[in-house]
Amino acid sequence: MAYLSFLLIGAACLVALDRRFRLFFWRGPRSATLVLVAGVAFFLVWDAAGILGGVFEHGSSPLATGVLLAPGLPLEEPFFLAFFCYTAMLLFTAAERVAGGRR
Repeated sequence: MAYLSFLLIGAACLVALDRRFRLFFWRGPRSATLVLVAGVAFFLVWDAAGILGGVFEHGSSPLATGVLLAPGLPLEEPFFLAFFCYTAMLLFTAAERVAGGRR
């Protein structure tokens, strides 16, 4: 449960940064939602392929909830993927803004 809690706390911090600097969702909520959903969907398909191919294996941890959405796919995985994609998009839009200011 701790892992999921930390992901949600980290996501709340990202939302605060996004709101403060209007980087992603506060810049264009529709397009941001589309990009985030597409990124999470892509990585979930990637995970499914890895699980089916025997590349990814689920290991138990006392920090996780232990809930599996599918064989080998823990509950925390979609939250991690959303956190990962959101972080990437915030970094991208921040870098774009910084590079745009230097021109």
